[in-house]
Amino acid sequence: MAAKSVRTGLNKNLLILHFTVFIWGFTGILGALIHVHAVYLVWYRVLIALCTLFLYFRVSKVQFRVDRATFLKLFFTGALVGAHWILFFESIKIATVSVTLVCLSSMTLFTAIFEPLINKKRISRLEILAGVLIICGIVMIFKFETQYTMGIITGLLSASFSSLFGIINSRQVKKTEPPVIAFYELGGAIFWITLFLLFTGGFNRDMKLIPSDIGYLLILGTVCTSLAYVAGVSVMKELSAFRVALVTNLEPVYGIIMAFVFFGDLDKMTAGFWAGAIVILSTIFLYPVVQTRVANRKKA
Repeated sequence: MAAKSVRTGLNKNLLILHFTVFIWGFTGILGALIHVHAVYLVWYRVLIALCTLFLYFRVSKVQFRVDRATFLKLFFTGALVGAHWILFFESIKIATVSVTLVCLSSMTLFTAIFEPLINKKRISRLEILAGVLIICGIVMIFKFETQYTMGIITGLLSASFSSLFGIINSRQVKKTEPPVIAFYELGGAIFWITLFLLFTGGFNRDMKLIPSDIGYLLILGTVCTSLAYVAGVSVMKELSAFRVALVTNLEPVYGIIMAFVFFGDLDKMTAGFWAGAIVILSTIFLYPVVQTRVANRKKA
């Protein structure tokens, strides 16, 4: 009975995670549509998300105070969150959405390396293999173009920061509620970004938004950030940081399918897309099966 309850909870969290990744599929498109520089884009995004969460706490009367040690951990983790988003959108602007998403897929590999080091456990060869397969699958989907060298480097740095704060959150969620984690990390993110803008004279006319930017930013800040961020952290109560990173690699697949479905070009999907999608989906769904079999062999 207990095992069935655990499986039900696991499946529920996997569904929530897939829905969250589906929402994240819009962020790259929105980032390309918004005209302001990546740093300003993230500053507006975080500000909107922070205000949304604050209103949630006020309306629901949920207590969001934390002790000093927890506050400092979340506040400084916010620097990683802000850096990840800035580098992500900067990569999109100096390269393409496709190239950035390819780079973001390396988060699985980074997590397979960082998580054991941070949590002081052995590096899993199975996780490393899964990370490599994911990267191969996404490279098959997109024609990787080497003229975007800086965009690739920026995208890889973004993936590494995402991996790090994901691992940190998988530990924090065991003792702090997801909306509280999101609130203080986003608060930390906007503090560090604001500090950077103050020292670099960034608060200037370049921050000016055009009407379409406002609408896109509201969607990005509320649905794709505050809602998705809380959901993404909450599933870590049951799922490991690596498992979350693994499923997150469906983001480009969901994004492409949505674009083709909405714009009526489903028949234009290439053989490379289907081959890459099969590799990614197979890795994501077969990984827990293989992991269980390996664990059972070790026990035998």
